[in-house]
Amino acid sequence: MLKFVNRIKGIFNKDTTNMEDIAKEVDDPILRALLLNKTITRDEAMTLPAFSSDVDFISSIIASMPIKLYKRNKGEVSELEDDPRVKLLNNDTGDTLNGYQLKKAIVEDYLLGKGGYAFIRRVRNKVVGIHYVRDIDIQIFKNQDPIYKYFVIQVNGKKYKNYEFIKLLRNTKDGAKGVGVVTQLSKVLETAYQTLIYQLFVVKSGGNKKGFLQSSKKLGKEEIDALKKAWNKLYRTNEQNIIVLNDGLKFQESSNTSVEMQLNENSKTLAMDIHDIFHIKSDFYETFKIAIYPIIKNFQDELNSVLLLENEKEKNYFFEFDVKEIVRANLKERYEAYSSAITKGWKTINEVRNEENLNHIEGLDVVNVGLGAVLYDIKTQKYYTPNTNKTNNPNNSKTKDDSNLNDSEGGEKSE
Repeated sequence: MLKFVNRIKGIFNKDTTNMEDIAKEVDDPILRALLLNKTITRDEAMTLPAFSSDVDFISSIIASMPIKLYKRNKGEVSELEDDPRVKLLNNDTGDTLNGYQLKKAIVEDYLLGKGGYAFIRRVRNKVVGIHYVRDIDIQIFKNQDPIYKYFVIQVNGKKYKNYEFIKLLRNTKDGAKGVGVVTQLSKVLETAYQTLIYQLFVVKSGGNKKGFLQSSKKLGKEEIDALKKAWNKLYRTNEQNIIVLNDGLKFQESSNTSVEMQLNENSKTLAMDIHDIFHIKSDFYETFKIAIYPIIKNFQDELNSVLLLENEKEKNYFFEFDVKEIVRANLKERYEAYSSAITKGWKTINEVRNEENLNHIEGLDVVNVGLGAVLYDIKTQKYYTPNTNKTNNPNNSKTKDDSNLNDSEGGEKSE
């Protein structure tokens, strides 16, 4: 097909209008997309049902999750609920958008444009506002050094430092701007868009078949013009549903094209291709792991980079999305995995509590090493058997009886 397209382009390379006229007469959406050599726009892509549905699904899920601020200190994890940055991210942003709308807009620009951007308004070191900025209003000016990269962001002619913006970027190589789905996969989306346009044409024409007229005698210009006008009304409006052919005129219906015969199949295939672009699966939790969580992790890292002061980073402050509400139905599966890890000695109870952002509990840094109920304390490096109340030091062959019983049963008391 590409060779055929190149031949056509070679013939009409001096007149782009002719190429557009030819493309309009082509039924095959794939061939039409190649002939026009267009780059689909973001608005056109969003007219595709599967595409807009996937974008709305991902952005809505992420926007509905609250962002929390934590502090980790010597195994203790505390949530900082009164920090003003938490309110700005989740509720009142100080802008015209609320917290939900802010996160949704940023994620949409991340998926479709060059990135999701939000200006951080500060008074001294205090964050007092987070203002969403459309990616089309962002201009990037960067240096040419491939190692010591540096850039500034310009909005309405005013330049800002990179740390003055939250930047959620997809497939970025410089940390300044990313590559959206619309740009990266423009041909796939253009094909899907042309298929949608073709379907719209079929609906508007009432499903009338294409064909050609045969005349047994030569027609004059007036007869041809009148026939064309009547034919246009038949195909483009619902005002006229029949044409009376004069003596000597016959209508010959053309055969179905491959696109007409496989239109539904092509539509389903393109919809599946779009779902694959966004990693949307039939299972929600699989979708969450491969389509949503990577964006969340990217978002968290960016917030920790630009919203935290340097001394807060040193004190182990961190922002994190609260995914519990979204994956609550999967709570049983997660707890069963924890139980298996603890039972088989892969994790201590405190390590599990740490992953759930729960506080450290003294005495739960023990690993179950089996043998019925033998516990190993990773701090004291001793084994403890609750059934016999005995502690054993692996570096000492003797055993200590913690009950301090006398040697009444012939046992030897260890040192």
